[in-house]
Amino acid sequence: MKPINTLLAILFISLSSPSWSMTLGDLVERDGLYYEKFTDVPFSGEVTGGEQGSFESGKKEGAWISYWDNGQLEAKGNYENGKLEGAFVRYWDNGQLRSKGNYKDGKKEGAWVGYNEDGTVDKESTGTYKNNVKISD
Repeated sequence: MKPINTLLAILFISLSSPSWSMTLGDLVERDGLYYEKFTDVPFSGEVTGGEQGSFESGKKEGAWISYWDNGQLEAKGNYENGKLEGAFVRYWDNGQLRSKGNYKDGKKEGAWVGYNEDGTVDKESTGTYKNNVKISD
């Protein structure tokens, strides 16, 4: 009888504390805020999967990271109040660096360097930005 009670206790504990997690696909975006599907309360919590990070009151907050379908790192950046802020890097799906620079209030700011898939500098996207506009090479 004791083994059955132990088995039932383990089963109860595993069912009462779910281990699944939210993904970005479990959320919907409405008017710039993210919600769990079928709710009207802005989502707060963490998401995992291809894009990983935290939400606070429906807005991305803190460190975020995303991956290509092949498992390669796609991008790393930081959000404040739903907008990119600070250092940001993006990679091609082959692992090569694609671009790096800084964001201020969700807009490119300062020196940015862009790269082609073969690792050479992309002159079109490289330069100094102010308020998301390229102001010099």
